[in-house]
Amino acid sequence: MKRIAAILAFSAVAAPAFAGGPAVVVDEPVVVAPAPVVISAPQGNWAGFYGGASLGYGNFDGETSGVKVLDGDGAIGGVQLGYRWDLGNTVIGVEGAFAGSNIKDDAVDAKLKNKTDLKLQLGYDLGQSLIYATAGASWAKASIAGTNYSDNGWVAGLGYDYDLGNNWVVGAEYLYNKYDNFDNSGVDLDGSTFAIRANYRF
Repeated sequence: MKRIAAILAFSAVAAPAFAGGPAVVVDEPVVVAPAPVVISAPQGNWAGFYGGASLGYGNFDGETSGVKVLDGDGAIGGVQLGYRWDLGNTVIGVEGAFAGSNIKDDAVDAKLKNKTDLKLQLGYDLGQSLIYATAGASWAKASIAGTNYSDNGWVAGLGYDYDLGNNWVVGAEYLYNKYDNFDNSGVDLDGSTFAIRANYRF
């Protein structure tokens, strides 16, 4: 009887051991996700004075009472001087430009001699590049059938600049000029020019 009791007692003690014993809790490692990397848009420094030259091509039309009376095209080139403020992604500026012109219509002896533009700029900083819109006032001199005329109007356009480094910038600019009733001649003069530009920043 004592022998049976001993066997039963041993069985009661050993059973949990063979069943795997008490459960052991294992802590899982905590995985921390890496912080997101924020990539900001590159920014250049477009602030300061600049000056340079431009060379391009243009086309100007003249109309009287809706009837085209002249249609001229030719080369145009000049100089510009400006200043820009860099406000981060936004760049604003002011520029004065003078261009001599060989835009002419030989059929009616008409020629755009020169134009002077005073423009404001609003641009977006892409780092090494700058895109901008521009608009302002314009003054032009022209000759029609041997008579000289001069008048003022407006100008608007788009431009692109690329920073080459060492203070040099190259770019391109499209402009549209409009002069209503040019110098009371009865001719509404308007036209477009596209020019390649090179500027030095100082």
